[in-house]
Amino acid sequence: MMEPTDSASSPTLDMVTAALRADSSDIAIYAQVLTESLGDSLPPNCVTVDRRRSASDRMKGRPGTVTKITVRLGDQIMTLEPTGGAPAAEICRQVRGVVLSRQPVQVAQWVAELAKALVGHAEQNAATADALRRLVAGG
Repeated sequence: MMEPTDSASSPTLDMVTAALRADSSDIAIYAQVLTESLGDSLPPNCVTVDRRRSASDRMKGRPGTVTKITVRLGDQIMTLEPTGGAPAAEICRQVRGVVLSRQPVQVAQWVAELAKALVGHAEQNAATADALRRLVAGG
C-alpha cells in the first residue's frame, strides 16, 4: 500500500534546488545524480546521458566522459553540455514533438527549472518524492 505524501515530509522546491546546486560544479555528478539517485523513479527515457568513450575507457570498462545530459519532463527538454568553462545549459518547450522555444540559460536557472520540474513530477509520483527526499538528505 502506497503512503500518500504529505507536505510536511515532501521536499520543498528550495530544498531540491539547494541539493542540485551543491553538485553544480561537475556535469558528471549531475549525470550520476539524475541516473542513479533519481533515475529509477523517473519515467523511462526521461534522462539521457551521452558519453564519449576512448579506447582506454572501453578496455578498462569505464563509462567514458559525459558529453550531454538531456532531461525530458512534461513539455520541457533541459540539456546540459560541458564546455571549456561553465556548462552550456538550454531549456526547450516541446508540444507534440515540435520544439516551440529554445532558450540558452545560466546553469543556476537550469538547476532551478530542473528542481521545479522534479518537484512537480514528485507531486504526482510517490517514487520520485522518495528519491528527492533521499537526495535532499544527502543519501
